[in-house]
Amino acid sequence: MDSPSTYHVPVMLSECLEGLQIQPDGIYVDVTFGGGGHSRAILEKLTTGRLLVFDQDPDAASNALEFKDDQRFTFIPANFRHLKRYLKLNKAPLVNGILADLGVSSHQINTPERGFSTRFDADLDMRMNPNIEKTAREVLKTRSAAELQRILGMYGEVTNARTAAEAIIAARYNSQIETVNDLKGILMRYAPKHRENKYFAQVFQALRIEVNDELAVLEEFLAQVPEVLAPDGRLVVMSYHSLEDRLVKNYIQKGKFYGEVEKDFYGNEIKPLKSVTRKPIEATAEEIAVNPRARSAKLRIAEKA
Repeated sequence: MDSPSTYHVPVMLSECLEGLQIQPDGIYVDVTFGGGGHSRAILEKLTTGRLLVFDQDPDAASNALEFKDDQRFTFIPANFRHLKRYLKLNKAPLVNGILADLGVSSHQINTPERGFSTRFDADLDMRMNPNIEKTAREVLKTRSAAELQRILGMYGEVTNARTAAEAIIAARYNSQIETVNDLKGILMRYAPKHRENKYFAQVFQALRIEVNDELAVLEEFLAQVPEVLAPDGRLVVMSYHSLEDRLVKNYIQKGKFYGEVEKDFYGNEIKPLKSVTRKPIEATAEEIAVNPRARSAKLRIAEKA
């Protein structure tokens, strides 16, 4: 097991802390605890305040043991789509700030048996919560060509999604698709030359999003944020691909995920949050050199309107 310091290097740590505008006696939520990097820094700024953290991955729970004697800290072993319910259960119905660092942790990617990485041959798992039933292997085994095309095209933006889906369907008539190398072997001939790594990253992203229901989870989470944020409370979200960032951007700017912002009788925009940053904040070249994962990160900050 990785130590918390190597489990996951927190991306744009100072920018996240600045965005949260932490009050020493405030109540804050980190919905993606992971290795605890962001959470540790938040706790350092609290005196009588509280920090509640969510993580559905049992591997992350061991990192929370570091804080077990800290009365300010509460670990919630659940998916953050249940934000409002668990905050109420833990007597924190209103909070001053919420942090979400979306995507896969370095630990999950670097643990071969989790099946998230194209670098290792392992079972096609990809579950962020190992207790759920659906795996990438099951998706490839049971979905129709049309469903696989939709998953690959919509979630991975794979340009030859139909061809790839048909290849998977044809291959599973002859053999089981169980491992990372099984899938790569089927699709290698369809990967653009000299861009194979990016192609498989897109395929794996699509399967991971489907397995973990990531976009629906994000929508459910964001829709609850205005209900649990105290007046002037802050939302800080870091996303790593355009699908996530688009949902975050739309909800902050329009109060909805699709379509145009609604207006009241007087022409005032109806939206529960207001954007603090006109454009997403991106990592510096210096941080990217130390932590390559920061390269694709986009940080958006909003405040309760």
